[in-house]
Amino acid sequence: MEPIQDHLKDHLDVVFVGFNPSIRSSETGHHFANPNNRFWKILFEAGITPRKYLPEEDSALLELGYGLTNIVARPTKSADEITKEEYKQGKELLQQKILKLKPLIVCFVGKGVYQEYSGKRNIPWGTQESSVVPGTIDYVAPSSSGLVRMRLNEIIDIYKGLANLIQSVKENKANEH
Repeated sequence: MEPIQDHLKDHLDVVFVGFNPSIRSSETGHHFANPNNRFWKILFEAGITPRKYLPEEDSALLELGYGLTNIVARPTKSADEITKEEYKQGKELLQQKILKLKPLIVCFVGKGVYQEYSGKRNIPWGTQESSVVPGTIDYVAPSSSGLVRMRLNEIIDIYKGLANLIQSVKENKANEH
């Protein structure tokens, strides 16, 4: 199984960080490609994207100021197959990417992703009190996996919080110039 390509560049508004690619994502080479994954629907319904994108259009998010990566590159059937060592390496790599690329916001797609990244256990949804990498905002949203037992409208509401945060961060940035 092949890892899939990150879609990242300097100074993005948001970098979305998933656990790792699904088998389907590895087969297609695109992020959130499993038909049971609701990532693309959630982004659209929350007002983060102007329309519902397809997994094959994942690189087009860069034009909107959004990037995609994972804490672990190795594709698996489920996140519980990821080893502690893979998380440890993935966390270090992710911190390096964030330090180098300086996104405004890092959105963790799943509390478990943020737990592995931050080492914290009790994590609220939304903006975190302090960020792992200074100068960025850590935002925690539910996983978009079809396995998540939250109601879709509750998940979308948390992502609407991200949409509002993106808007306010962009306005602050514009006022500085």
